[in-house]
Amino acid sequence: MAKPLALTSGEPAGIGPDITLAAWLRRRELDLPPFYLLGDRTSLAERAKALGLTVELADVSAEESSAAFSRALPVVATGKVATARPGKPDGTSAEAAMASIRQAVADVVAGKAGAVVTNPIAKNVLYRAGFRHPGHTEFLAELAAKGARAPQPVMMLWSPALAVVPVTIHLSVREALAQLTTDLIVSTARIVVTDMKARFGLAAPRLAISGLNPHAGEHGTLGREDIEIVAPAVETLQRDGIAARGPLPADTMFHEVARKTYDCAICMYHDQALIPIKTIAFEDAVNVTLGLPFIRTSPDHGTAFDIAGTGKANPASLIAALRLAARMAAAAPPR
Repeated sequence: MAKPLALTSGEPAGIGPDITLAAWLRRRELDLPPFYLLGDRTSLAERAKALGLTVELADVSAEESSAAFSRALPVVATGKVATARPGKPDGTSAEAAMASIRQAVADVVAGKAGAVVTNPIAKNVLYRAGFRHPGHTEFLAELAAKGARAPQPVMMLWSPALAVVPVTIHLSVREALAQLTTDLIVSTARIVVTDMKARFGLAAPRLAISGLNPHAGEHGTLGREDIEIVAPAVETLQRDGIAARGPLPADTMFHEVARKTYDCAICMYHDQALIPIKTIAFEDAVNVTLGLPFIRTSPDHGTAFDIAGTGKANPASLIAALRLAARMAAAAPPR
């Protein structure tokens, strides 16, 4: 039997509880893989009541969660109780969110769960509590390191229609330009290829490498970065035997015909990658962290404080994240 998925609580005042409850209620209809929530049963019960939902909750251990899943939403306690109300994070929010992430990673590493699926966090809330990472991705890399050198985490946004990877992630445009190097493009692309082979079942992933500047620099007339930084990376990847093309003008990479020519678009900075996928697949895109010794997926949206507790939150992206995590776990065991 496949191991259950460890689902984090995310920001307790956000829509994480709402979409978790909604996904579990559709478990039979959608044939969802078994999962358990790492959090606080009392606060989850309060959210279900506020939403007018009848949901059976079960306090269980990770090992007991799969057996309970069909009759009740399994909840594994983290020891951190959240008191935050919908849309109003408080002093308990950060500790509860971080404890849930830490325990999910520990469970997967210990073999109790098959993958980590994370509900959305509010980084501004975590920063006030001393969180020092740009986001989930970097925190997970530190947890994976166990005190040693952290692996390079790679953020992929995946959907059936498009998969994208930004080489630089949560940085200002100015800082992204400063940090973009040939070596970083190459190492990012190699991680993408390795994980797409091992966990997506692609024997020879095809990569489309975007240029940095408009029109990929117009042969240097709009900047030499594409000649001096991006093109050498593409050449190195091709020498490695990787099916990589580029640098390509980013403005013509994402129409329907172009998307059929590659399996993943490697983009130079955050918005260059995320704008197209959020336009094409806003409801069903999944955030996947590659390069880690465990599988991690997440909904591709934020905490949506404005609709938390209202019943308006759409669980589609979480459902897609659960399904993709199960698919990846079945394709290859965690490294």
